[in-house]
Amino acid sequence: MGLFSRKPKLPPAARPPLADGERVLAWAVVGDGALGAGGLGGVLVASNLGLWLPGRDARLGWHDVLKAVWSGRELTVTPAERVAERTGYVVVADGPAETYLLLEPGDLPHQVRARVTRSVAYTEHHPVPGGAGRIAARRVPGVDGLTWTVRYDPGTPADDEPVLAETDGLVAAARAVTAPADL
Repeated sequence: MGLFSRKPKLPPAARPPLADGERVLAWAVVGDGALGAGGLGGVLVASNLGLWLPGRDARLGWHDVLKAVWSGRELTVTPAERVAERTGYVVVADGPAETYLLLEPGDLPHQVRARVTRSVAYTEHHPVPGGAGRIAARRVPGVDGLTWTVRYDPGTPADDEPVLAETDGLVAAARAVTAPADL
């Protein structure tokens, strides 16, 4: 593409069912360049609210992307899977990583990186009894405040009472540090 040329518009058959106020930021055909039957089956779409992945009926919100890695040809996305609800936070684990070959990625990898990074308001790795975990606060479009998650390292006894007590304290301390100051 030349300096002032624009990528063609997303074909209507490949357009995901966008919510009110949701807009397409970037898109790329997955694989060999063929859209395939079913439209969305062969297109990855980044919107202001999240990522529409081929084979999924719903958008993956930016706050639900644990990792996104661009190799120069492939985009690998690791979604968060909810493991447990705790008071004030959710325990998450890595979902199955999904890798997509993008022969003409355009602005898609940049948008994914920027949006995932922008969703993170706080992240810190902490030791806990018998292991460690990452506490994160994410911005969720349309939700006031921050959404808190904990992702334990593999092998950490996440159900042990000392781990839960330490995690509760760490999340409470992180919330206090990130709370807006009263003026």
